[in-house]
Amino acid sequence: MAKVGISGLPGSGKTTALIKCIDLLEKEGYTVGGVVTEEIREGNRRVGFHIMDWMTKDREVMAHVNIESRVKVGKYGVDVKTLDTIGADALRRALENADVIVIDEIGKMEVESKVFVNLIRQVLDSEKHIIMTIHKKSRNPLLQEIRRRDDVRILEITPVNRNILPYKIVKMIKGEIE
Repeated sequence: MAKVGISGLPGSGKTTALIKCIDLLEKEGYTVGGVVTEEIREGNRRVGFHIMDWMTKDREVMAHVNIESRVKVGKYGVDVKTLDTIGADALRRALENADVIVIDEIGKMEVESKVFVNLIRQVLDSEKHIIMTIHKKSRNPLLQEIRRRDDVRILEITPVNRNILPYKIVKMIKGEIE
């Protein structure tokens, strides 16, 4: 089973590469499930993030500048309940029904939900292909645990490899390259 982490700084293209991987895999007949985060923009300003269940396309606001929450990441208030519901349900559904599980992103906001973190661990221990995007600099215990795992290959996205990386990851999932 290929378990791949796409690492990079915010804005480096991790989610774009992940979406390209999903597109290529679905064209090959793979069933993909899990979560994808999407920016919420007002004009050219990012004001928050949606979390979306890839299989059902259900989406909710996960973090926003206008959310009052005891959990703050930068300027965003984080709605942990959304991770506990949409996020957790998406991972459970993917564990049952998907060939490939995607988790975008394992970062500072997502690790605030214990339910979501426990499901990430279940996904990592499963016999499923996994593609996840991970925050490059976070020292969160879950991210350190993922980086230490022997069965997870971390690939850093750069301006040079951004366009070819999805093709490499798909080849890894198909077993064509290590």
